[in-house]
Amino acid sequence: MIIYFYKAGDAYGCFSNFSPHGIHLAGKDWRTVEHYYQAQKFAGSEDEFIIPLIHSAATPEEAAAIGRNKNRKLRPDWESTKYMIMREAVLTKFLTHADIQALLLATGDAEIVEDSPTDCYWGCGADKTGQNHLGKILMSVRQQIRQHLAAS
Repeated sequence: MIIYFYKAGDAYGCFSNFSPHGIHLAGKDWRTVEHYYQAQKFAGSEDEFIIPLIHSAATPEEAAAIGRNKNRKLRPDWESTKYMIMREAVLTKFLTHADIQALLLATGDAEIVEDSPTDCYWGCGADKTGQNHLGKILMSVRQQIRQHLAAS
């Protein structure tokens, strides 16, 4: 069985980075994983000043729009760190919110796929051949939480 998700309002929408599940990372409370992820693109860069704007964005869509501005300078190590930054944020989200953690665990061993028609890195892309890194992170987090629960 494959579980597809994409929009925060859809079934399994809590798997989306745009879902309204706040996290606490880097000494701050963030409205969504998307807010945190977009802000981390600029940590230590010459455009670090943009982080408070992303942090205070009213919606994850607004945070994403600010963070995706191609005129901004990303941190130099972004490509090598973005996966682990995303994983830390997703793990924090599912450790923080028991209701969505239960839903994630209830997926059993199902494959989880971000059904993004435009993103072939985090999602599967329009042709379903993308790398699905967000789905892989979710499955990894699911396994990590299972192991933690079994050990306690």
